[in-house]
Parts: sequence; C-alpha cells; structure tokens
Amino acid sequence: MKNNNSNCLRCIFFIVFAVLCTGLISCVNPATSPSDYSGWGTYAGTKDGIRYSSNDQINAENVSKLQVAWTYNSADKDTGNRTQIQCNPIMVDGILYGTTPRVKLFALNGTTGKQLWIFDPALEDTATKKNPASYFKVCRGVVFWKDEQGTNQRILYGVGSRTYAINVADGTPIRSFGQNGYIDLTQNIDREPGTYNPYISSTTPGVIFKDLIIMGMRLSEDADAAPGTIRAFDVRTGKLRWQFHTIPHPGEKGYETWPDKDAWKKLGAANNWGGMSLDEKRGIVYVPTGSVGGDFYGGFRKGENLYANSLLALDAATGKYLWHYQTIHHDLWDRDLPTNPNLITLKQNGKEIDAVAQITKQGYIFIFDRVNGHPLFPINEIAVPSSDLPGEEAWPTQPVPTLPEPFARQKFGPEDITDRTPEVYAQMKKRFDNVKYHGMFDPPSKSSSMIFPGFDGGGEWGGAAVDPASGILYTNSSEMPWILTMIDKIEGDNTTLKGKGQTVYGKYCMACHGPGLKGNGSSFPSLVDIRKKYNQEQILSLLGTGKNMMPAFKQISENDKKALVSFLLKSVPKSSDSKQDLAKIKEAPQNHSIMDDVPYSMTGYNRFLDKDGYPGIKPPWGTLNAVDLNSGKLLWKVPLGEYPELTAKGIPITGTEGYGGPLVTKGGLVFIAASKDARLHAFNKKTGKLLWQAQLPVPGYATPATYTIDGKQYVVIGCGGGKIGSKSGDQYIAFALPD
Repeated sequence: MKNNNSNCLRCIFFIVFAVLCTGLISCVNPATSPSDYSGWGTYAGTKDGIRYSSNDQINAENVSKLQVAWTYNSADKDTGNRTQIQCNPIMVDGILYGTTPRVKLFALNGTTGKQLWIFDPALEDTATKKNPASYFKVCRGVVFWKDEQGTNQRILYGVGSRTYAINVADGTPIRSFGQNGYIDLTQNIDREPGTYNPYISSTTPGVIFKDLIIMGMRLSEDADAAPGTIRAFDVRTGKLRWQFHTIPHPGEKGYETWPDKDAWKKLGAANNWGGMSLDEKRGIVYVPTGSVGGDFYGGFRKGENLYANSLLALDAATGKYLWHYQTIHHDLWDRDLPTNPNLITLKQNGKEIDAVAQITKQGYIFIFDRVNGHPLFPINEIAVPSSDLPGEEAWPTQPVPTLPEPFARQKFGPEDITDRTPEVYAQMKKRFDNVKYHGMFDPPSKSSSMIFPGFDGGGEWGGAAVDPASGILYTNSSEMPWILTMIDKIEGDNTTLKGKGQTVYGKYCMACHGPGLKGNGSSFPSLVDIRKKYNQEQILSLLGTGKNMMPAFKQISENDKKALVSFLLKSVPKSSDSKQDLAKIKEAPQNHSIMDDVPYSMTGYNRFLDKDGYPGIKPPWGTLNAVDLNSGKLLWKVPLGEYPELTAKGIPITGTEGYGGPLVTKGGLVFIAASKDARLHAFNKKTGKLLWQAQLPVPGYATPATYTIDGKQYVVIGCGGGKIGSKSGDQYIAFALPD
C-alpha cells in the first residue's frame, strides 16, 4: 500500500508537471520568461521592444498631481529651428544617458538632472577638420553594455556614420574600440567602392546580444543607395563578426527570386533604420527592413525585391536566416517597416503563443509566431492596380491582414475632404479631383496618386507599446494624406555649364526641393534665392559636408558640383572659366550610374494641406489607438493633440500630425507626447480617457522613458521640436509626484 501511494503521488507529480509545461495551466516557460520591466535600460525599455514599465507609483488615481521634478537644458538647439531631439533615453544605475540636438552624449543624475559629463563628437576631429557632426543628425537612443563581472562598461551610440564606444565613468572614448574609439559604418560594406552612394548614418540604436552589437543603418532613398546589410560587431573590439545581405548574393537563400542576377552588385537599401527587437533566451533577433533604393520607381529592380519591406528573424549569434515575411512586394510607396517589432506572449484558443507584432505605415499590424513565422491571423493577397508608367512592373498583389483591425483609416474619398469652411472644402475638392489615383496601392503616376496613410504613416519610428499582462498594443497614428506626382527626369542642356547643373539637380536634389527649387516646409528650404545667403565656395563646402537634414553628396564629382552651383546661383561665370569647367566635365570619364537608369522623378513630398496649413481631410488628424492583439479587435481610438485656436472656435479636438511613440505602465497609463501642440499626455489605458497633460516648451517628438530611484518614479521626455514647422528646443524634462 505504501509503495502504491508513493507511485500514485509520483504519477500525480509528473502529470501536474507535464500539464504546467504544456501551458494547460498558466505558467512561465523558462525559455520565454518575461523581462524585468522595472527599469529602462535599453531603447524602447527592454530588448523585446514593448515600451512597457511595471512601475506603478504613478497611476490613474494620482497622475493629475504630476509636476516637474527637474529640467536639463543642453543649450544646444539651432536658432534656425532645424535641430531635433528624437532620443528615448536610458537609465542605468541611477544615471540617465541620452543625446542633445547636436548629438552630444550626456550622463545625468537621474534624480536631479544634474550633468555628470558630456561627450562632444565634434571635438574628435578638430585637428583634421573632419567633423563627424557637420550637420544635424538624428540619434534616437543609445546602448549600454557591461561584461559579466561588471568591470567593463560602455555606452555605444551613433553619430552619422560613426558608432562610438564611450566610457561610462567619464565620458571619454574607449580608444581600443574600432578606429581610435569608433566603428566607421562606411567600412566593410561588402561591395565595390564607387558603386553606391556613400551616405550611411546610424539613427536608431542597435541591440546587444552577449558580446555583439547588431546594427542597421539609414541610407540614401535614391536608386544608388548603399547595400542595407545587417551587421554584428564585437562590443569590445569593434570588429565585424557577421553580416546578412538583405539583397541576397549568389548561393544565398532568396537569390533565385531576383530576375536580375546581378542585383546584389548594383542595388542598395533594403536596410533596417527603425530598430530591432531581441528574444534573448532563444537568441533570435527580429529585423524590419525598408524598400530597395529608388522609392517610387522600380523598373530597374523588377520582381518582389526580397528581403526588402520584410520582417526578418535571424540567429543573433551568427546572422543565419531563420524566417521572414514580406509586408510589401516591389515597394512603390516608401512603405518601409518604420520601427522595431514588439515581442509578446498572446492567447489564442486557450493556448499561449510567443509572438512578434509589427506595425506598419499602412496602419496594419502583422503578427507571427515568434519561432516559425506562421501568421497568427490569416493574411490575404489582394489584387492591386498595375502601373501606367512605361518600364514599371508593379507587383500584382499585396498582403493585407484580416486581423488585427487597422489602427489607421484605410481610404480617403470625396466624402472625407475637410469641410472646415465652404471655401476650404472647395479648394481641397479641386485639388482632390486633380489626382488620378486615390487607393492604398494605386501606383505612382504622372497623373498623381494619393498616399494615405501618408509617407510618415500611420505607424512611424516612434513605435508601439504593448502591455504584456493584457496583450493590448497602443500606438499613435498620423492621418495625413500626401500627394505623389511623377515627372520625367529633368535633363538640362548639357552643352552649357548651367544646363549640366540642371541635369545634376534633377538627379539628386529635385525630390526634396521640387522642380521649381521652392522647397517643401522647414525640412527642405527653398533654393530660389540661395545666392542671397551663400556664395559658390560656401555651397561647394555644404555639398561636401551636408547641413541640417541634407547629407553630404560625396558621390557627385567635383565638376558636377560646380555645374550644380552654377545652376543654383543662376550665375554666368567668366567665359573662360565656364568653358574650362565644361571642358573638364566632357573630358571626365562618364561612368554609368544606376541613377542613369531612373527615367522619372517625383515633384517632392507634398502634404495635402489647405490654405491655412491644416490637413485637407476631416479630423481626426492624429490618434492614439488601443488594439487587443489576442482577438485582433480595435478597442478604442481617441484624438491625440489639438490646435488650440480651432478648439477655441468650438471645433471638437482634431488631433495633430505627430512623431514619437507611447509608453504604457502597470499603473494604468499611456504616456505620450508626439503631438504638434507641445504637450505630454497621460491617458487611461483601459478607456482612452485623457487624465493629465503638461505644456512643454516645444513639442516632444520622441518617446518618453520612466524609471524609479529610491522609491520615486520619474517620467522623462526630450523636447526638441524642429519638425513640421515647430520651433527647436534643447531640454529634457522629468515629471514626478510631489514628495
């Protein structure tokens, strides 16, 4: 009897153990145990990228009492309102690390905001006059690493094409890392130099796996973009450890899908610029990619364009391919995957599934089994229109998930045109009627097409937040239509210097500054009267170094630069100089460029705005959304931000276009700035009700962070402005409850 009882007890033990391990009773699988969500030690909070905090001292009941705890002013903004702060700072051992508008790296006391040290990359090359921060670059975050003993600690962060390793103790470069303290991302590209545009920059931080930093990069948007290879570097030495070609080389998986077997030799981009997420226990890194270079015409890149516009799952230790899913085939709309995915455990049919969710500019959410890549909800391939541009071969179908429900509006018809006033309606209806194509996947055309959601989303680089307890995703969305119009590439009279300059302008400058040099908003200023501000030598210098949002144009020959300057200044140089310069251009070897294979250009990034600068669509113009990833249902949608002058007229809150993402907490709150009205908001995460907001000095186009020190919780936001006509700022502001 004793033995039987013992056997029974043993059987019961093993049955319960088996039940627990199969998930029939709620338990945590050691392979997928949740992260520690009490800190904010990485970009997006944790390596699973969900922007969630388990801190709950600040909650729905007391959030209205929040007040400013400290302010850090870097005195680093640009008086021309072109600088920004997009940085989501990190907290390590009571010290806050982040970047200023001029990409200086700082360390602050997390309770007082007092600066402990600052590193200025502009001082690194003073002697050689090679300033790595010669134009205002974007840095969305930094990376912390320490060895197992904790004695070797460093911050890694990007400044243009450089990734620095900085000693956390004093803010000095670790000279044993890379080239005297930094990795040069323009090196080890695995392509013949001179066959691509050398513009390469690090904007969103990479992710740490053991002693590796896995990195993407921002590249040119043009057809001559550098290859978007995903690379991993040794954290200690900076040496390249592995790479994954997003345009497959011969013998690599996916190479056979490219009709042009030499695509890997001449095409570029398909890069990761929006960040990555890591399943650290399984050793899988999830990498979203953008389109192949040449955003709006693909006649020179026929086919689906694998692995562009894809979510890639790679072995984090080796870079080995595991699985992928392509969210756009043969992209013609600049539908890059704009942000890191969210790793979350969901429940379907009573079963827990480790999943990865990816938001998109289209307003879709794609959800997959994290291990095998199987979609958790059906995805339909829908038929889409063909292109009317000669030479273009649009892909005949595009993937659309049946669930989750989209978080952004999916159509823009005549009934959606703004009716703010009868005059404005008539103006925008006329513009709407002059556009041929209005659907989501209508191809670019000389007759214009409507991009909605716009080029910047829908979803954008601010990313989404997910509550791991509920599986609810929170994301903001801009509801801004844009107009895309294609034109024949401008060819000037190449027998004259200014004519040749016009050709160069059409090839490299027109997409941003427009065919008439009138520019487009604050990001792309007018060049019509550039001669009143700059002379020939100054423009040549700017073309070599870049400024503001303009990168350096190192791929343009010196002769072509002189021709471009002649066109921009509308100058008539001395006859002998003009003839000599033109002769040099004609005598110089005319190397074929992929840019020569692009017969069309666009007329610029044009928002659909009315005469007063408001969106030409009915509100809401910016929203915050909650989506249950378990069921796929959109739970609520509320306007995010307002135009006070319209609210004062009795117009319901409209929301605004915005940049930067949300933060969700265990305390029942969603914190987000992002809106053009320069406010930090706190919403009830269950209902979407606005519970609190604080006026900021300029808009916080960044994602907030939160942390607790000595029992006190802080919420910090970078206030940099500088986008969509906003003033620039240089402050970080921390909020906390009163003592």
